[in-house]
Amino acid sequence: MRVLLTGHRGYLGSVMAPYLIAAGHDVVGLDSGLFAGCILGPDSSEVPSIDADIRDVRQSHLVGFDAVIHLAALSNDPLGSLAPDITYDINHHASVRLAHLAKDAGVQRFLYASTCSVYGSAGEDLVNESAPLRPLTPYAESKVRVEEDVTALADSGFSPVFLRNATAFGFSPCLRADIVLNNLVGVAMLTGTVRVLSDGTPWRPLVHARDIATAFCAALVAPVNAVHCRAYNVGTEANNVTVAQIAEAAAAAVPDSTVAVTGETGSDPRSYRVDFSAIRTAFEGYTPQWTVADGAVELYENYVRWGLTEELFTTRFTRLAHLQTLRTSGRLDESLRFLRVGAGHG
Repeated sequence: MRVLLTGHRGYLGSVMAPYLIAAGHDVVGLDSGLFAGCILGPDSSEVPSIDADIRDVRQSHLVGFDAVIHLAALSNDPLGSLAPDITYDINHHASVRLAHLAKDAGVQRFLYASTCSVYGSAGEDLVNESAPLRPLTPYAESKVRVEEDVTALADSGFSPVFLRNATAFGFSPCLRADIVLNNLVGVAMLTGTVRVLSDGTPWRPLVHARDIATAFCAALVAPVNAVHCRAYNVGTEANNVTVAQIAEAAAAAVPDSTVAVTGETGSDPRSYRVDFSAIRTAFEGYTPQWTVADGAVELYENYVRWGLTEELFTTRFTRLAHLQTLRTSGRLDESLRFLRVGAGHG
């Protein structure tokens, strides 16, 4: 299958591209290069690529593809709150426009990377795909809007599938240090203390980047009539954990580190536990392989192996800080567009 993978140089894309190639697909990437330099260790994700901002994609970019896997987005709640208009422009409007163009170009499958954070504050009960959507951030709200708008495009020739990923974790060549387990393992390594600013009680569903990749690979080849216009939570109930439990896993992976739950920010309203039974039924044999504890060990080993420093951790691998650096250095304008051709690839 010929597949266009948007955001192939990002945190998930740089893990997913090799999986798609190993499965026998002909993969072409599309990426603006915002995070092209955010690499720790070897990068095995290089594929033929289209250098373009998702907001500038043309129909000609999409001709000849059997499927689009759409990962490209501003994937950060703090950034979404800082610049909600840009978040909606990129995550919502550009994503829906991409789906329109893909349909017009004859693309038959459209896999969209959504998020379990669309459930917002759901309490103690396990939520499945039919639960009410209560997004609490511009990032989550943008995902809900895309699901609604792309659903309206579905027909016999255009089949979207919405994969609601749990909070990702795990090592990736294009590292992110601003997602919870990745962050806490880094803090433990660099400071010796895992600091939890909330009271530690909110629930989070977690899933390894590699397990996300295998879910997308399964969705790509699933019978169309079985998955057409369906949403699936991506993860496993075993990785529904509290923030305090995530902190304990991080400390257990890093020698001589301790946990400090300060509670200074109180209880985070984003708390939800997720039911993942639908994806196991739809994609026979799909079972996430990575536990939170195993992911914490993997992260620590790679942080040490590839020489993660505090400066890299807080700047290059923290999305908001990295984008602010690109802005202040004159490489990005206020809309997060590069100011000169090729600026994203230096």
